[in-house]
Amino acid sequence: MAHDLLPIEPMLAKLSPAIPRGGNWLYEPKWDGFRTIVSYDGTDTYLQSRDLKPLGRYFPELVEGIARAVPGPMVLDGEVVIMGPHGIDFECLQLRLHPAESRVRKLAAETPAAFVAFDMLAERGEDLRRQPFAERRRRLEAALGKVAPPVHLTPATHDPDLAQDWFERFEGAGFDGVIAKPLDAPYQPGVRAMAKIKHLRTADCVVGGFRWNRGEEDRSVGSLLLGLYDAEGTLHLVGHTSSFKADEKRALVQFLAPYRTEDEDDGFGHGRTPGGPSRWSAGKDQSWNRLRPELVCEVSFDYLQGERFRHGTTFKRWRPDRDPRTCTFDQLEAAVPYELQQVFQQG
Repeated sequence: MAHDLLPIEPMLAKLSPAIPRGGNWLYEPKWDGFRTIVSYDGTDTYLQSRDLKPLGRYFPELVEGIARAVPGPMVLDGEVVIMGPHGIDFECLQLRLHPAESRVRKLAAETPAAFVAFDMLAERGEDLRRQPFAERRRRLEAALGKVAPPVHLTPATHDPDLAQDWFERFEGAGFDGVIAKPLDAPYQPGVRAMAKIKHLRTADCVVGGFRWNRGEEDRSVGSLLLGLYDAEGTLHLVGHTSSFKADEKRALVQFLAPYRTEDEDDGFGHGRTPGGPSRWSAGKDQSWNRLRPELVCEVSFDYLQGERFRHGTTFKRWRPDRDPRTCTFDQLEAAVPYELQQVFQQG
């Protein structure tokens, strides 16, 4: 029956400004990986992505490893992740989506993935989706309480204070917030029935360049290119911000004019620069304009991917009081929490 339930749209979460309290909630760390439905029928394992596509060819070690680890036929909801020395490594995970099987097999051996389960949708032919989450969680813990890698059981708590502690301490190590799940709710495919509380942090960055608004060159700035200095004093690109109104983008043309330069030693002269080719930038205009590294701005961001902002950031304010040379990667560092290490040391 396990594979017969597929495809299954994952249940989703809506953004909440704070950890909900006073209700019948279970709290879990919000993993930063590939949302995946795993179906094991007792013989074969099938991995389904959030958009209902097969994922198994990219993670052969999971297809084989899950079949060895789980105690019987079941359908699980969870996240495929790769654990690195500094926490969950989403950038490494992205590299696994490669068309060449030989490359996939090589990366599977070098950086094996894991599956973190946080819900059980079926077990031994019984469809559990109409059961309340409290019962599904009970069944999940009973089945996977002593499971061996590459399968892991996500931590969970009924204590909102502990969830708040997780929210603060797990930041930067592979979790980008907390998920709150109502214990009395059935599994609702495609419905935003859970609450997610995501991190939002700020950083002071050097503005090392900018890009024009496409079609409005010399009249409107599209985005500012942001950088941070490493321990050796080299400025590296870390992301961009484009959160300006139309009139603000036009005003930036004159504001940035005194800082423009053609000196290749300025801006991102020796570090990671904008416009580098990648599989995601193919066909895009990657041209940019260099600025002397004298402007500092504060931006808010939700998550880091390696040493770059995963998404675009939100401009908060200019920081004329900051020395650009003090804008370093140190402000982004975070330790790997003990609980995260424990999840991957079980088994």
